[in-house]
Amino acid sequence: MKLKLPPTIIFLVFGGLMYLLAEFLPVGYFDFFGRSYLIKALLFLAVVISCVALIQFHLVKTTTNPKNPSKATFLVTNGIYKYSRNPMYLGLLLILLGWALWLANAFNVLLAAGFVSYMNTFQIQPEESSLASLFGKEYKHYCIRVRRWF
Repeated sequence: MKLKLPPTIIFLVFGGLMYLLAEFLPVGYFDFFGRSYLIKALLFLAVVISCVALIQFHLVKTTTNPKNPSKATFLVTNGIYKYSRNPMYLGLLLILLGWALWLANAFNVLLAAGFVSYMNTFQIQPEESSLASLFGKEYKHYCIRVRRWF
């Protein structure tokens, strides 16, 4: 699988776009009681989900390299992977949502949705094709049981 840009670069690009949107389109400004608590909760959840996912991959000694999913040696379907097929990307999305709340511009939700759309099309679908080739029916059954994001 050939990626043009790694997922972390895509994450940073969307984060940068969110910042620019908040700076140059201030009409979407919002604030509400508890916003800072929600930001902290999203970031905490993102870190926990991502760390658990990475630890699970590390324990079974399989690759976390999104550029080469064909090097996967084990299909992880337990733990956090019983609830999300892509918890590492979910962690990135939660960070972007926290960032959107920090910037306090409602239009940033559209960029978060754009991140999901981009990741589904250019990262996750090619990964899924590669994993389906590698793990066959086991992976296809897993995809039926577990949702892509959450």
